[in-house]
Amino acid sequence: MRPVITGTRLYFPGSLSLSGPRTVTGTIGGSLSVQCRYDEEYREHKKYWCRNSKWPPWRKKIVETTESEREVSRGRVSIRDHPANLTFTVTLESLTEADTGSYCCGIDTSWFERVLREPTFQVEVSVVPGEPYTLGTTLRAQNLPILFKPSNPQPLGLFTWLHPPLPTKTTVKAPAHGSSLYLWPLTPPVLPHAALMLGAVLWVNRPQRGSGGRQSQPAQGSPPCSPLSP
Repeated sequence: MRPVITGTRLYFPGSLSLSGPRTVTGTIGGSLSVQCRYDEEYREHKKYWCRNSKWPPWRKKIVETTESEREVSRGRVSIRDHPANLTFTVTLESLTEADTGSYCCGIDTSWFERVLREPTFQVEVSVVPGEPYTLGTTLRAQNLPILFKPSNPQPLGLFTWLHPPLPTKTTVKAPAHGSSLYLWPLTPPVLPHAALMLGAVLWVNRPQRGSGGRQSQPAQGSPPCSPLSP
């Protein structure tokens, strides 16, 4: 960049008189704002926003303030001058992919000044697809408690399970002889078989009745059955 000398002041085109962000990014359908700052000597000058071009004479102004209007809108683009803090703001709304490109915020000067020094600042605008959801509104299934209640609960039979199932095999030490007693917990598929076995045992051990309706009892003083002969 070649410096330009005007009078006793040294200027670098587009660097000292005007400043702003180098890049800005917006999402499709959204909006973005660009704030540019200028020197005190340009407080009363008109400010504009244009699409950049390789040749400055071919730059096309999109929106520009006037001497009587500090805020001007044209279509989806608006510009507002803030002389109190030496800034002006450009806002682009309803962004599309076609808005991506190189732009300039600039200050209107006389033709002579424009040749010697160009008070513009280049800004690169990027428009990207927007996110359908944000992290704060996304619900993830793994973060939610699972509450399940069957619509038609089925009874479990003789037992109701209130605790988690026991291990497959539990060893209990017998206090008398020190031998191990193995216990297999009953799980729901085993319950019907256990009930059948219990019923069979009760049926075999039921009291016997004689033909007269009375229970048959062994003779007093004799064993219930004869011992086997050697």
